[in-house]
Amino acid sequence: MPLDPDAQAIADAVSQMPALHEMGLDGAREFTALADFPAETEIADVHEITVPTPGGNLTARLYHPNPHALLPILLYMHGGGWATGGLWTADETCRKLAAQASCVVVNLDYRLAPEHKFPVPFEDAYNTALWLSEHGAEIGGDPTRLALGGDSAGATLSAAVAVHARDNDGPAITALLLAYPATEYAVERPSWIENADAPMLCTKDVLWFWDIYLRDDADRTDPRATPSNSESLAGLPPAFVLTAETDPLRDDAESFGAALQDAGNHVVAKRYPGVFHGFFTMPMLTRSKTAIADAARFLSRRFAQRPPV
Repeated sequence: MPLDPDAQAIADAVSQMPALHEMGLDGAREFTALADFPAETEIADVHEITVPTPGGNLTARLYHPNPHALLPILLYMHGGGWATGGLWTADETCRKLAAQASCVVVNLDYRLAPEHKFPVPFEDAYNTALWLSEHGAEIGGDPTRLALGGDSAGATLSAAVAVHARDNDGPAITALLLAYPATEYAVERPSWIENADAPMLCTKDVLWFWDIYLRDDADRTDPRATPSNSESLAGLPPAFVLTAETDPLRDDAESFGAALQDAGNHVVAKRYPGVFHGFFTMPMLTRSKTAIADAARFLSRRFAQRPPV
């Protein structure tokens, strides 16, 4: 299926630009900074907080749609290949999720590779989830209803943290929002071949980001990096796994969603036609608006399922 007209316009605009791996790290970071879209969704309280972790203090941006209420929490990790991006990358996405799912969103500025290779970004995400499970009430959140979410690299971190939390007695995770995660190291599934030169992210870009993030070949099968390599996927939180049709990582994410379901977990999987990798955090795209509404609806339903006292 061809790209949607609004997605095609973006693809045309970047078609004469080099691929991310050809830009080099500095160039890719400058390109990612273009995603600092103006905020459109008004949220009652938006401010930055400090999250203390064993690796040092981390910065996160908090979005609270109703500071007078104790709301569920969504810890959100942005995409960018573990090497690019920041608080701006998913700012409008976090605003929309906070408003539509009626939850506190914590947008984490985890440390990036290659300055901080694996497992540092994973540890930042996991330690922040731990902190929120213990101190969520201090930021106006309900720590008994803590979800993890993210796009691309951030979705990978979310899935990996959920597996690690299951195996290490917490924290308890209510739900997962996984937008086109990379859960395995470059397996040549059909979408990997069909979309090798897709807009915004090609297969060589994926390999380049993996090699920036990981320390050595052994990391490629570490479930904290590639959660599809977990010995078991049973006993994980309900998950919404969304993918883009024109994305080399499409089949990776969909295979992971199927494996989650086969392991007995509740999974909602949806492929969005006419768009490419990265669409979820592009507020100008119609499919992005639809996907965010779908994600917010899923989160709202899961947050409504309060854990037993």
